[in-house]
Amino acid sequence: MNLYVHFPFCRSKCAYCALKSRAGSTAGDRAAYVARIADEVRKRVSAKLDTVYFGGGTPALCDLRPLFDTLRGNLAPDAEFTVELHPSDVTPDLLACLAEGGVNRISLGVQSFDDATLARMGRSHTSAEAVEAFESIKRVFPNSGFDIIVGYPAPAESAPLRTWLTPILERLNPAHVSVYSLIREPATLLDRDVRQGKIALPDDDVALDEVAEAERILAAAGLQRYEISNYARPGMECRHNCAVWRGEDYAGLGDGAHGREGFVRTTGEGDIYSRETLSPLADALERELLALRTRWGFDPDAAVRRHPVLEQCRTAWMRELAFDEAQGLVFRRDGAYVLTSRGREVCDAVTEGLYPLGGY
Repeated sequence: MNLYVHFPFCRSKCAYCALKSRAGSTAGDRAAYVARIADEVRKRVSAKLDTVYFGGGTPALCDLRPLFDTLRGNLAPDAEFTVELHPSDVTPDLLACLAEGGVNRISLGVQSFDDATLARMGRSHTSAEAVEAFESIKRVFPNSGFDIIVGYPAPAESAPLRTWLTPILERLNPAHVSVYSLIREPATLLDRDVRQGKIALPDDDVALDEVAEAERILAAAGLQRYEISNYARPGMECRHNCAVWRGEDYAGLGDGAHGREGFVRTTGEGDIYSRETLSPLADALERELLALRTRWGFDPDAAVRRHPVLEQCRTAWMRELAFDEAQGLVFRRDGAYVLTSRGREVCDAVTEGLYPLGGY
């Protein structure tokens, strides 16, 4: 079993962020939230947890110790326990608290190591502070990584990706790096500035070139692209995210958290959860086609063996995948179809083509 817990608290909203989070909470608000999640764990989590992921928002704005105490008996002996941190969170006391609570993996939200770009993003840290924070993290949690965003409309004085990513990798030696392409989300500060003509977004070709450049630099540093947005050293892939892409169940707790248990998808909305029950076909499609995002690819025969309801899709799949292969979007390896570099750029379109016509 896998568990995701969402913490919808931030010091301030970044310009690009459309995630479920809010600034200005009180210590009492956050303590009540942690107590509520701990109670939900006691009521809803009975199986041993193979992976746990605390995301946000900023989990470290909360005192997490009551939740650690509740989870302690639920962790499998070799569980992966990840917590997302902001560079401003990182202190020796916090890292010691996390380690004592069973955490063994950190994902640091950096987004850029260029100060001009960080300022435009609305990040409340500098590149030097992010470097110092990650070096402190690595001393306690060797299995750690950071996130960056590419395709951001950086100021004229900003340094290009190629000038800072290589030295950063050499200095920090991360186990994992996530590279996200900027998405202009509605109702964000970035969206407002674009609509008002204050900022111009780079065109798609520029953003794709940055993704390709990041991939080359990360590969040279020994980090393999194992999913559309994720790179890791061998054996250091994020087990929680891999579980999701393999179609495993995961409970989602907290405001803004998504979960999938059996045929039921849940979404945290305030202190309640909306529930959507999927048909067996819709559930199987969702679980199996996520694999196309990964370097392991999508194996139609294996998918049908796991979910016989998918047999009705096999003929259409093989026709569509043959077309994609002829177009240079996928290639075959050990029975699976794997996206090419071009295919990764249009992954959503390739995946959409594998859903049955007329719905399901």
